[in-house]
Amino acid sequence: MPAFSFEALDDQGLTRKGVVEADTAKAARGQLRAQALVPLAVELVGDQASTGAGVTGRSLFTRPVFGATALAIWTRQLAGLVSSGLPLERALTALSEEAENERQRHLVAVLRAEVNAGSTFARALQQHPREFSDIYCAVIGAGEHSGKLGLVLERLADDLEERQALKAQLVGAALYPAIVTLVAIAIVLFLVSYVVPQVASVFAGSKRALPFLTVAMLAISSFVRNYGLWAFIAIVLGAIGARWALSMAVFRERFDAAWLNLPLVGRLARGYNAARFASTLAMLAGAGVPILKALQAAAETLNNRALRADALDALVQVREGAPLASALAQKKKFPSLLPMFARLGEQTGQLPVMLQRAATQLSTEVQRRAMQLATILEPLLIVAMGVIVMLIVLAVLLPIIQLNQFMK
Repeated sequence: MPAFSFEALDDQGLTRKGVVEADTAKAARGQLRAQALVPLAVELVGDQASTGAGVTGRSLFTRPVFGATALAIWTRQLAGLVSSGLPLERALTALSEEAENERQRHLVAVLRAEVNAGSTFARALQQHPREFSDIYCAVIGAGEHSGKLGLVLERLADDLEERQALKAQLVGAALYPAIVTLVAIAIVLFLVSYVVPQVASVFAGSKRALPFLTVAMLAISSFVRNYGLWAFIAIVLGAIGARWALSMAVFRERFDAAWLNLPLVGRLARGYNAARFASTLAMLAGAGVPILKALQAAAETLNNRALRADALDALVQVREGAPLASALAQKKKFPSLLPMFARLGEQTGQLPVMLQRAATQLSTEVQRRAMQLATILEPLLIVAMGVIVMLIVLAVLLPIIQLNQFMK
C-alpha cells in the first residue's frame, strides 16, 4: 500500500507531520479527517524518492540521513525484528514509528512503501545510493535470495559495528598527537613572532655581538613576521595542488604505493585496507554472492589505489581459473596472513569463515600497532615541544646572561 507524508492541523491549531498508508491521496485525507485533523499537504513519499529528489537527494549539500553509526544501529534493529519472525513490512513500520527524526521516518516510510508495492528490499535500497552502498544492497539482495535475510542482516550489522570500532580506535590514537602538534605550533609561532622581537628590542642599542642562537632566532622571527602570510598561502596552494594531483589516477596509485612502503604508517595502511577487504569478501561470500562479484565489490572498498589495483588483478586471475589464495599470494602488497587463511578456507570449504578470521586478526593487529604508535609519539612530541621552547628561552636569556657578565 502506498505511503503518504502529510502536514495537518489538530483541534488545538498545532501543526502535525507524519506518514499514513492509503490507496490514494484522497483516502489519506479521509484518514486524517477521521482523526480530527485538517490536512494541509499530502504527498506520495514514493514519488519524492523515485526521481532522486526526495529526502536523500534534494541537495548535494544535505547530510545523509544515516551516518555510519546510525546505519549500524538501524541495521542491528532491523536484524533483530526480522530474526524474531516479524515480516519485513511490519519491521519497517516499527522502525518508521521509532525513527529519531523526521528525515529518518520519511526514508523508512519510502522503503516500506516500495516493499509494499512489490519491490524487493534490495531494489528499494538501491534507489537511495547516498544512504546505502552497493555492497550493502548486494548483501541484502543475497539474503533475500537465500531466504536468510535475518541472518544476513545480523552479519551486516556486525561488520558495520566492527568497522566503526576500528575507525574509532585509529582516530582516538591519532587525536592526542594531533592536538599536541597544533598546540606546539601555535605556542612556537607566538613566541617567535611576538616574544622574541620584544626582548631583542632591549638589546638593539647594544654594540656587543649577540649570541649565535639569538641571532638565528631573530632571523626566524623576522621571516615569520615578514613572510609568514606568504608562506601560509604557499602551503595552502601546495595542499590544493597536491589534492588535485591525487585526483589523477596514475599519480594517486604511485603515491599510494609509496605510502605503503613507509616504515610505520605504511604497515598500518596495509593492515587496515586488508582487514576491510577480507571482511567485505567474507560477508559477501557468506551471504551467497558469487566469488567474482564478491571480489569485485570488496576491491572497491579499498581506499588505497595500489592495493585496489592488486585486488583487481587478482580478480582477473580468479576469473581465468586460478585459486583465490594463489592470486592474492602473488600480490606482495597484501599481508601474507590473508592468502594463508584464504588457502585454508579453500582447502576446508570454509572460505567465508577463514576470511573473517583473517579480517579479525588483521583488525586486532592494526589496533595494537596504532596504540603502540600513539604511545611512542605522545612523549616524543612533548619532548620535541620542550626542546623547541627551551631553545627559544635560551635565545632570550643568553644576551641577558652575557650582559650581566659584562657588567661584572
